[in-house]
Amino acid sequence: MKRCDIVEMFNEKDMVKVCAPMVRYSKLPFRMLVREYDTDVCFTPMIMSDSFVQSEKARDNEFKTCEDDRPLIVQFAANNVEDFLKAAELVAPYADGVDLNCGCPQRWAMKEGYGSSLLKKPELIRDIVLRTRNTLPSPFSVSVKIRILDDLSETLSLCQSLEAAGVSFLTVHARTPLQRRQPPNYEALQLLCSSLNIPVVANGDLHSLQIAQDIASDTGCKGVMTARGILENPALYAGFATTPVECVQRWFSLCLSLGSSFSCFHRHLSLMTGSSSVGVGNVNPGIIKNPMDRRFLNCLTTYPAVIDFFSREDIFGKEFLPLFQP
Repeated sequence: MKRCDIVEMFNEKDMVKVCAPMVRYSKLPFRMLVREYDTDVCFTPMIMSDSFVQSEKARDNEFKTCEDDRPLIVQFAANNVEDFLKAAELVAPYADGVDLNCGCPQRWAMKEGYGSSLLKKPELIRDIVLRTRNTLPSPFSVSVKIRILDDLSETLSLCQSLEAAGVSFLTVHARTPLQRRQPPNYEALQLLCSSLNIPVVANGDLHSLQIAQDIASDTGCKGVMTARGILENPALYAGFATTPVECVQRWFSLCLSLGSSFSCFHRHLSLMTGSSSVGVGNVNPGIIKNPMDRRFLNCLTTYPAVIDFFSREDIFGKEFLPLFQP
């Protein structure tokens, strides 16, 4: 398997467009969908490194890929060097890089010493990067996703330490671990970008291609990463303001051909059609305009029921019919 050189991609492109790691969401069918709409790099969902190392069942459940699922970065949650390194070695033949999650702010992760809690242990983050970098040579990438700290000088010190340890690039969610809906601190991001010699990827509130381009221009970041925005509109990086009809059609096809649980298929479908009432915020109006139709879709529980719903001419005209007719 020929490996993709992620770092070289940052050198070649003005702005690398990245699909974020999202628990329950950024699985194989969705990664293949967004790749069709100008996404350059995809992350897997965050995977717990300890269970991944210890259990073959966990590996089979958590990590699925295919030949065209490239470039691919596997993100792990880890609270020690050994688990992260062993997990990285297991996926190295099938991916182009690994990423350490130091940004998850959820309470369970903080309590167990994962995610943002690692920001209080900069030496441990550095050791994880250094050991992995020395074990798995380039072009395999070793990256870290962080949030900023209240003391920006501590954030800069951490980033410079990771740069010295050989980190390939950093993704910076420009909020602190305690911040949720506050505007991202793009001034802090600009400082980090100007102070480092490695690529920095900006994460936070990217809901359109224009916003991504503006952030890249204003901060000097070499890449952009979106999570909520691309869930609502998988064609975001291709410049679409809302999810196009053909994107929804491709979602049906990919789930049926690659295999997907109904819950995963249905969650994504609700988000990309504007039918979800939780989790994202519905920045875009969506394909389904009528609130009653949205609620009806959210109550469906089987593939055939969803196909019947999208075959209704009174809602969608004849746009979806060719996909479902023999």
